Amino acid sequence: MVSPTPAETARLSHSERVELRKAVFSAFMGTVVEWYDFFLYGTAAALVFPHLFFPDSSPQSGTMKSFATYAVGFVGRPIGSIVFGHLGDKLGRKVTLVWTLSLMGGATFLIGCLPSYATAGVIAPILLVVLRFGQGLAIGGEWGGAALLAVEHGHKRSRGWYGSFAQIGVPIGMLLANAVFALMALGGDSFLLGWGWRLSFWFGIVLTIIGLVIRKRVSETPLFQKATRTGAVARNPLGEVLRTHWRKVLTVIGTRVAENAGFFVFSVFALSYADAHLPGMRNTVLYALLCGAALEGCVVPLLGALSDRWGRRAVLMAGNGLYTVGIFWFFWALDTRSPVLIWLAMLSMVGLVHSAMYAPQAAFFAELFPTHLRYSGASLGYGLATPLAGGLAPLISTYLVDKGGGTPWLCASYLAILGAISFFTVAFARETHSKDISTE
Repeated sequence: MVSPTPAETARLSHSERVELRKAVFSAFMGTVVEWYDFFLYGTAAALVFPHLFFPDSSPQSGTMKSFATYAVGFVGRPIGSIVFGHLGDKLGRKVTLVWTLSLMGGATFLIGCLPSYATAGVIAPILLVVLRFGQGLAIGGEWGGAALLAVEHGHKRSRGWYGSFAQIGVPIGMLLANAVFALMALGGDSFLLGWGWRLSFWFGIVLTIIGLVIRKRVSETPLFQKATRTGAVARNPLGEVLRTHWRKVLTVIGTRVAENAGFFVFSVFALSYADAHLPGMRNTVLYALLCGAALEGCVVPLLGALSDRWGRRAVLMAGNGLYTVGIFWFFWALDTRSPVLIWLAMLSMVGLVHSAMYAPQAAFFAELFPTHLRYSGASLGYGLATPLAGGLAPLISTYLVDKGGGTPWLCASYLAILGAISFFTVAFARETHSKDISTE
């Protein structure tokens, strides 16, 4: 259970401490469930879906078609950000988050029930696309609400710390998804392609039920309650955000593109790259990725707390700068086929560099917008960045590696350009860590 920092504990009553713990734990657990479901699809898209849903295509074409269905989820994310951001600013964070979690759990369970192409023909990949779109809608509304649940229950001097627990849900969800898939893979390819992948998706409904029980027990955030009491709830949150805060939405997008693309290259494309170009190294890459995610789960709160002391910009710029240079080293390490170097590359790029790019984002994005527009503003920018960056990154990377004759350097250059965009976006943004959002 997450506890307030010692400095904050002295200023909180017992009931406030209890509510704060529940809010932060709910944000953490909800994002773990959502991202387990979302990342599980990515792993399946890299390793299983080309065989089940596109068996008549060549290996390269089947992989690209599978990643195209994967990208559909990212198309749904900005739509989910708009819909659930609007609801979150009008009806509240809590009720909206219950809806997003229910939608994600239902879509994931139904994916596990789908027939293969051999059984249902073209209807199978069509249904896969529809359910993947549902996942995208859910995750588009989830992150913003979970981040606000933690940040708006938090305190001025520790928002980076509290918000980081919503961020931890991403590496832990990825860790769970890949761990469950790796467990199923121990049964061999025939089991994985038969029942193994389905069991992985069905396990998501168990996590969903746990998440819903926890989420229904948390109270609405104090800042939204205050906005409701004072009549400060926006009539048209999306329209007001686009009219008065569009520059801040662009700041969110620019800050997100490198981190989002990089992470999905590490967690999805790297597995496909190893499968196609590094014979015998797929499991090495997978296990290194799992340990990198575990390390990130430990490092993110520390860097979130560090952003409370040094500022959001300092941590974000350090992460993006290291990423822009380090992405070349990452692919070089993979191509050596040295297990030691592959492990070092995953641990450093996922566990450390990506942590610095990601940890301060919940607090930073929330602090950019006033309370009555915060869900819409943060979610919209966050959601719009994903189809532009993370959703297309595995597909673009696959294409660039193919055009490069099987070498990764065009892909690395593309990712480095995104790193530079994020670095300069943050460099020209205003610092927000000392801002008092409770007075807005």
